[in-house]
Amino acid sequence: MPLETTRFDILEYLKTPEHRLAYIEAAFEDGDPALITHALGDVARSIGMTAVAKEAGVTREALYKALSDKGDPRLSTLLGVTKALGLQLYAKPVDPVSAP
Repeated sequence: MPLETTRFDILEYLKTPEHRLAYIEAAFEDGDPALITHALGDVARSIGMTAVAKEAGVTREALYKALSDKGDPRLSTLLGVTKALGLQLYAKPVDPVSAP
């Protein structure tokens, strides 16, 4: 008997601001730039790419390209997208004891 599966769609799990934030936090904790870009794209799609692009100050097409699997968003795009998603990026020491 073959195993029945259903298609997984992350957008079904990104319906609240809390879920979106947890998803992006997990991507940043992992530290893989491709994973972060992918997570930002998923969250942007869950909100609506047109609205996020407008708020970020880029075209929808540019946003799709920047957040695609082969995308590598510029810092200005990254900051615009995070602001459009209601997020703020900040820096903190990895190990407060050894911070310069």
